[in-house]
Amino acid sequence: MEACRITARDLACRRGDRVLFAGLSLDLAGGEACQVVAPNGMGKSSLIRIIAGLLRPFAGSVERHGMAGLLDERPALDEHQPLGAALDFWHRLDPQSAPLDQLGLADLTDVPVRYLSTGQRKRAALARLIGQQAPIWLLDEPLNGLDTRGVAMVEDLVAGHVAAGGLALIASHQPFALPDLRRLDLATYTR
Repeated sequence: MEACRITARDLACRRGDRVLFAGLSLDLAGGEACQVVAPNGMGKSSLIRIIAGLLRPFAGSVERHGMAGLLDERPALDEHQPLGAALDFWHRLDPQSAPLDQLGLADLTDVPVRYLSTGQRKRAALARLIGQQAPIWLLDEPLNGLDTRGVAMVEDLVAGHVAAGGLALIASHQPFALPDLRRLDLATYTR
């Protein structure tokens, strides 16, 4: 896996007239994972989007070395296509095959994405993410909608990614079982 790193310096995020957080610095390298925690509306998703380059910070800077893959509430799969065809679209862009059996999706490839449950959609989005082979995983609420088995599967996938030299930044309200997981509490950066 290619070397990867995220370095953020003095980040601030503003929504309207409200500063969600300020003065946040973060340095993560390959082989590390960090869980971002905070109450609703404090900027966890915004931080993930800033790190991904999809949102500009109000202040500060982000340097990212290595390709990043984003998993959020939007699975980025065509709702009208069967799951297999929707994933094939991404497979043509990112030729790595996702482990559909391991993700519990092998029997669902003929089901249109719009008929998948929340947990199935989350696992399908994970299949898309794995296929990207991005060394940086930006995970926004990756456990939402998953049953106990699905949660354990995601934790195992993230642990394997990090053990292989990948980096994971995880925004989640739910506990995340991962060895040596760092924790970043956004509430300490509010004004």
